[in-house]
Amino acid sequence: MIAGVVGLHIWALHVPGNNNPTGVNVKSAEDTVPFHPYYTVKDGFAISVFLILFASFVFYNPNILGHADNYIPANPLVTPAHIVPEWYFLPFYAILRAIPDKLGGVLAMFGAIGVLFVLPWLDTSKVRSMRYRPTAKLYFLIFVLACIVLGLCGAKLPDDHVIPIGNTFQLLDADLNSFVWLSRIATAYYFAYFLIVLPILGLVEKPLPVPESISAPVLDHDKKD
Repeated sequence: MIAGVVGLHIWALHVPGNNNPTGVNVKSAEDTVPFHPYYTVKDGFAISVFLILFASFVFYNPNILGHADNYIPANPLVTPAHIVPEWYFLPFYAILRAIPDKLGGVLAMFGAIGVLFVLPWLDTSKVRSMRYRPTAKLYFLIFVLACIVLGLCGAKLPDDHVIPIGNTFQLLDADLNSFVWLSRIATAYYFAYFLIVLPILGLVEKPLPVPESISAPVLDHDKKD
């Protein structure tokens, strides 16, 4: 047991650790830190915060993320007016409803997950971290906003109005001022981010200067002082 801990301690000296936000590969031992106490304290703190939040949901607010319609007793003779999945399924549920064709909606929903498996080949940039890619960071923030919008659309009825101003005009199969059209716009950007933005941005974007090693900015700053 002790030998295993010592071996883990030594092993952590030669790898970046459990993450590498700078995106710079390790060049020497100056770029690394021991596993203990740095990672044990950091991960221990993260686990403690998670357990506190988890316990607050389990013991004090077990139904806070549920929907009231999910607690209505099932009636085989009545079709529910609105099917509401769990909150973590809402973005994909919105993508499913955004496509008019049923088969197309199912393919788009699973494609939204499948595109994540080919992400390493879609991102053509040689710079690994967005810390040195301000343009990519902006598009990523828009992507996060699109995911939040999809979650909101999945919790609403498709025909509900986004802006309470009444009907605007019919476009294809739905009112333009409806959540189904908002989810279509967000879905279009969701797939465009992976299939269009990332491949093109990696080729045309000019990133900021990347340091030669992880510790270079810190050591250079110490020398100047």
